[in-house]
Amino acid sequence: MEIVSVDIGGTHARFAIAEVSGGRVASLGEAVTLKTAEHASFQTAWEDFGRITGKPLPRAAAIAIAGPVDADVIKLTNNPWIIRRSLVCEKLNVDSFVIVNDFGAVGHAVAQAGAEHFLHLTGPEQPLADSGTISIIGPGTGLGVAHVWRKGDGYHVQATEGGHIDFAPLDSIEDALLERLRKRYRRVSAERVVSGPGLVEIYEALAALEGKAVQQLDDKQLWQLGMSGEDSLAAAAVDRFCLSLGSVAGDITLAQGGFAGVVIAGGLGLRIKDILVRSGFAERFRAKGRFESLMAGIPVKLITHPQPGLFGAAAAYAQEHAQ
Repeated sequence: MEIVSVDIGGTHARFAIAEVSGGRVASLGEAVTLKTAEHASFQTAWEDFGRITGKPLPRAAAIAIAGPVDADVIKLTNNPWIIRRSLVCEKLNVDSFVIVNDFGAVGHAVAQAGAEHFLHLTGPEQPLADSGTISIIGPGTGLGVAHVWRKGDGYHVQATEGGHIDFAPLDSIEDALLERLRKRYRRVSAERVVSGPGLVEIYEALAALEGKAVQQLDDKQLWQLGMSGEDSLAAAAVDRFCLSLGSVAGDITLAQGGFAGVVIAGGLGLRIKDILVRSGFAERFRAKGRFESLMAGIPVKLITHPQPGLFGAAAAYAQEHAQ
């Protein structure tokens, strides 16, 4: 059957027609991206997508949302839209729907995407295991964490708040970074460092160590300068980010028992994939003392699917309505 798959973020809402069959996504059509600021509500954006397709929309919806989704009234993060779960069928003219957290959708994408959508980062060059727990870590605006438990054709996705574990420094530079952050925050989570905006904190801490004055740059500017190598201090901050990502990913894997594999997700991961491969990410991921040999045996991948949110939302619908 055909469904409308939607991935709603703070700035954009992406729509696509998906086909689902037997609990899985059979196909995902071309994505249409609309700006949330140009639409008064999710309903008007939905109707706009219908006009763009030029035909009646399927009467089923799979919706991934950046923010908590447990309440009837869902308020989106960084987006003024409000979605009332009890009114979805009436407002969108659908008969059935699912709503999942955006990183939960990524978990469904990891569970159902083919091997061609994963890039090997470190560990044994083998597919993610068919049985067991797969840990998923997604640095972006924040730090998304989830895990997938699967056995044979079945699986279960669990979104978590693992990005809010304590940041644990491993060397003197990270000691200085933590000390600096503690002056600003009562508690320093991993997300303060291992996220897109965290690069600013790393950059300013490195500058302070060298006694350098720095320009007030936002994280987007710093990522561009660091990845291009135009600014050596920004480049050092990007390298340090990769080290910290490796450490946090290893910690999450141990805590979740993600021994079937680990997946780095999110747009930021894709942008830095070439740097990640040649950085100290792999060494930091393995550096878990007595469990170093265990960590070395875990395949670590980067999901490269162009629309994991849309694909994952559709997968969530397929799984729920196949039962």
